[in-house]
Amino acid sequence: MARVESRVMLYQIVFENAHFVIVDKAANVLSVPSRMGEVEERPILGLVLQNDLGIRLFPVHRLDFEVQGLIMFAKTPAAQKAGNAWFEKKTVEKIYCALTLSHSGHKIGETNEWQCRLLRGKKRAYEAAHGKESLTIAHLESLDESGYFHWEMRPVTGRSHQLRYELFRHGMPIIGDALYGSTERFKFEGIALRSFKIDFSKALDRQDFLLPDQIVVDPF
Repeated sequence: MARVESRVMLYQIVFENAHFVIVDKAANVLSVPSRMGEVEERPILGLVLQNDLGIRLFPVHRLDFEVQGLIMFAKTPAAQKAGNAWFEKKTVEKIYCALTLSHSGHKIGETNEWQCRLLRGKKRAYEAAHGKESLTIAHLESLDESGYFHWEMRPVTGRSHQLRYELFRHGMPIIGDALYGSTERFKFEGIALRSFKIDFSKALDRQDFLLPDQIVVDPF
């Protein structure tokens, strides 16, 4: 079994009941065990949280290692089954914020629907005619004093590295995301991509699991 180690500030619990626990994951933390198995040295959130709570947990979805923000784990197989179905059927939505360098081709307040066909390679995603359809809704929220665009990103589909690739494809790699061409270092660990909202409002059976309409934490 992979090494379990509880470290300070790997996560903060945002919501917990008898069915689910939702935490704010730090960047540079794995969500679940990697393919490296027992030789993996990086912290693994699912195992750390399981150890800290003293109960078995079941993954519902994942966040990339470099990405921070909201992630949920189920406490029972029944809750995991429901959670997996919500994400597969798109009745539950994850919403992200991202920071990029400003770009003259975009205006504050605009909303874009970006589509492509994506495949995941060994390290990064790329476009291919035989790739899976990808749809992202990207809303440009603001421009700050540092010259960064603040984006609200909604991945309608759930392709690997979808948001990271789309911003790269449109000439604005996420701050700190060297894998997709960023030359700007993020002031915190990881990359400037954060899952800050989970919307349960369209999941009609959420009340059976005592979940609110939304869980929201601060964006960047």
